[in-house]
Amino acid sequence: MDDQTRNLLQRLPGVDRLLDYARQFDRLRQVPHSVLRNATRTALDALRHRLLEGDTDIDPGEVEEAAVLQRIETLVTTAMQPNLRPTVNATGVVIHTNLGRSLLCREAIENLSVIASRYSNLEFNLAEGRRGSRYSAVEDLLCEITGAEAGLVVNNNAGAVLIALETMAKEREVIVSRGELVEIGGSFRIPDVMSKSGARLHEVGTTNRTHLKDYAAALGEQTALLLKVHQSNFAITGFTKAVDLKELVELGRRHDVPVMEDLGSGTFVDFRRYGLPWEPTVQESVASGADIVTFSGDKLLGGPQAGLIVGKRNVLEAIKKNPINRALRIDKMTLAALESTLRLYREESQALAHIPTLQMMMVPANLLAARADRLGARLQAIGDARLTVERDQVDSRIGGGSLPLLRLPSQCVAVTLQDRSAQRIETLLRGSDPPIIGRIEKDRFIMDVRTLQEDDLPPIETAFRRILKKESP
Repeated sequence: MDDQTRNLLQRLPGVDRLLDYARQFDRLRQVPHSVLRNATRTALDALRHRLLEGDTDIDPGEVEEAAVLQRIETLVTTAMQPNLRPTVNATGVVIHTNLGRSLLCREAIENLSVIASRYSNLEFNLAEGRRGSRYSAVEDLLCEITGAEAGLVVNNNAGAVLIALETMAKEREVIVSRGELVEIGGSFRIPDVMSKSGARLHEVGTTNRTHLKDYAAALGEQTALLLKVHQSNFAITGFTKAVDLKELVELGRRHDVPVMEDLGSGTFVDFRRYGLPWEPTVQESVASGADIVTFSGDKLLGGPQAGLIVGKRNVLEAIKKNPINRALRIDKMTLAALESTLRLYREESQALAHIPTLQMMMVPANLLAARADRLGARLQAIGDARLTVERDQVDSRIGGGSLPLLRLPSQCVAVTLQDRSAQRIETLLRGSDPPIIGRIEKDRFIMDVRTLQEDDLPPIETAFRRILKKESP
């Protein structure tokens, strides 16, 4: 260790001295002591490590109290920020799993705020003055919308599948097509869930073709359930064959075997009426006679994360009594948001007008173009020659395992920055406040306007202004 390094190490201020110095400033006086102390130690440890590693680029001024305090303030700012933060979704993926999936409608947000801040009749029957069921807030709505005899809500669709299988088929066989043994995001695999439920998997058919006779041949004394699974985030095309749910229900009835369908995402809207591909609706599955139908609340439905189960009353009553139900039950906030979302589906036009997921899926091309024009104009108004702003056409995706083959024509604003890579732009925007998440195509940073909210445009402009200032030569 040379003399200069030894001298700089000796000049590093101590933790207590820096803490006393920091408390002189109003902006740091209100910071919790533990946060300030940890930030101080982290800043000093980083400087000490650089010196011991022989970093020759350290300026002597960096070890002065004022300079170290700047490092501490940066660390404190980061530590005081919530870990769960709002982001700007410029990816064009409407139901983006990593970014929180569906946005809640205004009605759900308002009801959530009221219920979260007050006592409520969560498990109190107001009419009878005694303990009630938390599911009564949504069960009637689910039955009204879907035509089912009964309904139940758990924490997510994986939980819905798990409790349904555990109730109906523990230590018995469940027959399912080999082509429906899917894995979706987060390593959710149907065979693994079946195994955890205690049910035994009985595969039939082949990857691309399964016939009704395959199910019929597999029926036996140990058969507890016939299961149909929506293929979610993939599709098999070409030489294919799958058994229709109605056919499966008829087979089950002849042999007194219940039928369950896991719709995965699930929707109440027939998208064909709006120029989009067909996606099986919950109402269709119920009308086909399925004993159990499971689906998500936070994907195409546009509500909070939840697993919804509808079907025959005797089956649902058995599922409700399963002790696992308590481990999977939802809280009052989820119930409040889900109830408000479901109420909109009483009138489909209201759901289309108010639920953000459906709005983004069906936004007209002229509105996308106008939004792209407004964003492009904001960025061009910055007036920096290093920034190139272009309008382009791109394809959006639904996401969340929904309509995997669908490409929605959309508009984007593509930017490049002189002497800076698209990866560098992406990194800088991801570090902005709020973080802006887009995608990279053809060495350009792409912002698909389909998933942008109107109040996202000013923060995007501000972020680019800061980036250009920060990246000045």
